[in-house]
Amino acid sequence: MAALPLKPLLMLAFGAMALAAIAISLVLGGKESDYKVLFAGLSDKDGGAVIAQLSQMNVPYRHSDGGAAIMVPAAQVHDVRMKLGLLGLPKSTTGGYELLDAPKFGQTQAGENVAIKRAIEGELMRTISSLSAVQGARVLLALPSTNGFFREQQKPSASVVVSLHPGRVLDRAQLAGIVHLVSSSVPELSPKAVSVVDGNGALLTAQDSPETHGGLDAQQLQYVQQIESGLQRRVVELLEPVMGRENLRASVTADIDFSESMQVSEQFRPNQGSEPAAVKTMQTSESSGSTPGAPSGIPGAQSNQPPVPASAPINGQAQRLQPTQGNGGAGNTRRDASTQYELDKTQKTTRSATGGIKRLSAAVVVNHRISVDPKGKTQATPLTDAEIEKLTALVQQGIGFNKERGDTVRVINAPFRADTTPKAEDPPIWQQPWLQDLVRASALPAALGFIALLIVLTLMRPAMKTLLAPPPAENPAPGGQLSAVVDDATPLPEPDEPLALEAPAMGGDQLERARALAKQNPAAVANIVRGLMSGEEAKT
Repeated sequence: MAALPLKPLLMLAFGAMALAAIAISLVLGGKESDYKVLFAGLSDKDGGAVIAQLSQMNVPYRHSDGGAAIMVPAAQVHDVRMKLGLLGLPKSTTGGYELLDAPKFGQTQAGENVAIKRAIEGELMRTISSLSAVQGARVLLALPSTNGFFREQQKPSASVVVSLHPGRVLDRAQLAGIVHLVSSSVPELSPKAVSVVDGNGALLTAQDSPETHGGLDAQQLQYVQQIESGLQRRVVELLEPVMGRENLRASVTADIDFSESMQVSEQFRPNQGSEPAAVKTMQTSESSGSTPGAPSGIPGAQSNQPPVPASAPINGQAQRLQPTQGNGGAGNTRRDASTQYELDKTQKTTRSATGGIKRLSAAVVVNHRISVDPKGKTQATPLTDAEIEKLTALVQQGIGFNKERGDTVRVINAPFRADTTPKAEDPPIWQQPWLQDLVRASALPAALGFIALLIVLTLMRPAMKTLLAPPPAENPAPGGQLSAVVDDATPLPEPDEPLALEAPAMGGDQLERARALAKQNPAAVANIVRGLMSGEEAKT
């Protein structure tokens, strides 16, 4: 066997190694491309919650980067993220004080301050998110730079955005706790400089500035909203059985009186009427004295008369006694009486109740009555005035209508328009996420397959053709094959040239006898010729 050429062997070996490398890359790349990062940089608590939820959802997962990232099948990444987001996972993706565990070489003071600020914000977010009513939180701190050259330093402030679970609310104590938590975590941060906003953008820390809500604090505003929502729900429950679902819209506005007033009054009345007087105290004093009399008056019988006994009213002002005249001298008598009566006293304290309804206003819009004709076509028929009056009376009874209080109820009938909001059109097929993921996943295998095809066509195929080709035939000498068959020293002419055969040298007698034999016994001659042609001995 002749030696094979070196060049085709080298080409064949290089192509085989290249194809093996491509096959290994496809296998390893296929395994890695099946999984994609779901979340990265999660805390231990959030990572455990995500893994537990993935186990319940029967979604396979893997860890990468030493457990810092969670990977799931590439085809399920978007669905799993939306499902976990609906469940509020992960709760926090911002790091806390672990951001300070690995300080960077050459870090400046400004970078260090930013890292400390991020760490404090992350810890506050985690703490606030741990509340039962809070689904997620976001904390933003405004920490001014301190400078010893400024006489008046700017004070820090904070803003907190909380996302609540559906149906949950923050009461006043929880709100005050969040404000106190944030203000206590930052030096020189006043609670008044902390603003808390809910997911709808409503300011929850409005009790310090009630003018933002018309003079109502958070608790009063919540009370008003509860009354309005309760009355509105009552109206909808009354009219939905009559008009059908999604065929009415109702709004109720309540004017609540939160003013507090207290009245204290005292009344005093004298004792009047036929009832006996109520005597409180009575005091009586009496004094008397006499002096020797001196003759006085006109001498005669009149001046010699004895003194007349004195008389004075029991109740009344004391009167001065007239001195007696006569020779017997003068006598003085004094009597004082003091009486105090009990006076009537009435003390009344009146405090008006807060939260009373001052006025109610209700507005209701009902759709036309929808009917279907025998042909299946939908028709809208407006309501009659009698039906509108019945609905109005029903709404009045539902909200507790009081005409003296100034309540108003308005019910109108109008056709509801179809939803004209443009629907979100599906993106083109080349922008679909699944197609993009498929292209990303198949880009590397397609490129490696193309390279493998080039290697097979340019290297291995020519080498195989060269190795499997038959060996080239040697050029024979002129007449070589015939000379080898005849085994004669006389060379024969070329095959392409016509052969000139000489007649065998025979005598005349021999030729005549052969001709006679052929005529007499042609079968024997034929056997001789056949034997010569086949190389066998002729049968005579």
